[in-house]
Amino acid sequence: MFIAVQFMELPKSSEKPCRACMSVEELMRRARELASKVKAKTDTSNGASSSNDKKQEKMVEEGKPMRADCPLDTEQLGKSTWNFLHTMAAYYPEKPSEEDKNNARIMMHLLGKNREEFSIWMCEMHNRVSRKLGKAEFDCSLWKQRWLDGWKDGSCDY
Repeated sequence: MFIAVQFMELPKSSEKPCRACMSVEELMRRARELASKVKAKTDTSNGASSSNDKKQEKMVEEGKPMRADCPLDTEQLGKSTWNFLHTMAAYYPEKPSEEDKNNARIMMHLLGKNREEFSIWMCEMHNRVSRKLGKAEFDCSLWKQRWLDGWKDGSCDY
């Protein structure tokens, strides 16, 4: 199986930024650079910047913490994915049963399905584990907000 974040892309119809394509730190660095360029341009054109500009620049510099349940950035996704795959391989039986082999094939086959099917399947599997542990289940119809675009209220927006 091959997973490389740099090759991930959103559907062509998406107008949202690819959250998994760069880390929040990289995004904030780019925002600071852009803010500095805009500030320099504003300062030279009208001699000063407004207090609102200063507030916005300060928020960018501070890197306000985001919600814990936002889509992963590239560093979080990469580390988590490789940890999962290596752990899965490390615990794979030395002498796998036919069921073990079949389950591994299903897992790899599902990775080749389309995004919607795989994401809903993954959510349903997560909910099965949550039920066994007595935890709340996740509404799988919200998978795009939780794992791709961020919440509609904008709380995960950069």
